[in-house]
Amino acid sequence: MKPDSSPQSDSSVLRVAVLGCGGRGREHVLGLVADSRAKIVALADVKRETAQALDTEFNLDAAIYTDIEGLLCEERPDIAVIALWTGLHLSVLRACIAAGVRLVLSEKPMAATWDETLEIVRLAELSGIVLTFCHQRRFAEGNLAVRRLLEAGQFGKIERMDLFSPPHLLDCGTHSVDQALSFNRENPVTWVHGAVDLSTGVEFFAVPAEGMFTGVFVFENGVKATIRTGRLDMDLWGGIRVTGDEGFVEVMWDGEIRRAVVYKDPDWTFPVVNDDHSIQMKETVRNAIDCLLSGEEPELSYRKAFRAAEILFALYESARRRERVTLPLEGVTGSPLFDLLAERDKHLVGASKR
Repeated sequence: MKPDSSPQSDSSVLRVAVLGCGGRGREHVLGLVADSRAKIVALADVKRETAQALDTEFNLDAAIYTDIEGLLCEERPDIAVIALWTGLHLSVLRACIAAGVRLVLSEKPMAATWDETLEIVRLAELSGIVLTFCHQRRFAEGNLAVRRLLEAGQFGKIERMDLFSPPHLLDCGTHSVDQALSFNRENPVTWVHGAVDLSTGVEFFAVPAEGMFTGVFVFENGVKATIRTGRLDMDLWGGIRVTGDEGFVEVMWDGEIRRAVVYKDPDWTFPVVNDDHSIQMKETVRNAIDCLLSGEEPELSYRKAFRAAEILFALYESARRRERVTLPLEGVTGSPLFDLLAERDKHLVGASKR
């Protein structure tokens, strides 16, 4: 559709388009409206009424589209939010780059396959676009406090981490793996080993996934980590237990502290932190715009998201090969999990014919 108003003429204001106006799109809007440097000028959703409802809720007076390419062509936004299903991330990013978008705030995970993940990285590197993926929990006050305490050695030298994530590895485990990377100073991982249970399954955003996954990965600095996904006998609903040689802390995804112990000081308690979840999206937007203007790497940059994605796909590949996989991940196409699901389905069809 032809927008009713002319493009924003104030060059100091960054024009924003929100592509996908469901629950996650709304969360991005909460962060955007809190930043005076950004103005939401257009909304797109396959259901016009969904975009209209979001526009009305926040009194945005934005142009409404059902066609993303039409929006990008007409509006030429500086910033685009990709709050769409996982399989659409690559194609919409490509369209954003072609339209001259300067900053893309995308939902996680990066992509449904390793090939698409690599292509997203290639496009970002080639174009120079500022690209982030929404591991917004890095900005949770509790997670920031844990990072500060770990840096200060409050729990001694980190020895191990235990990660927990319902209900599956790719869409949700990405938060826990990213959390672990942030707690361990972004140290790279050297190898992984994983096992998958396909007796049950789930599907998030049109991406099929396993019912349960268990794995091990080892960081370059010697820290060892385990990860468990699913809903069976989880120690934590979602989050990490970080164990050092002088204590440990259990922190949930959104920074809520479940337990924290310093062995030599039994009376020590974790500092009180603000658990207002709205801070996360406000900081996601603030940091991304800051970095767009300064040229620095955003806290949620695609490079950091890629490190988490590589671990996830390597874990799937380990389950497929039934052996340990070293990083960097090489010789993988598509999704190893999809191969495992196809093998399972072929076996089930064969068994039904016997």
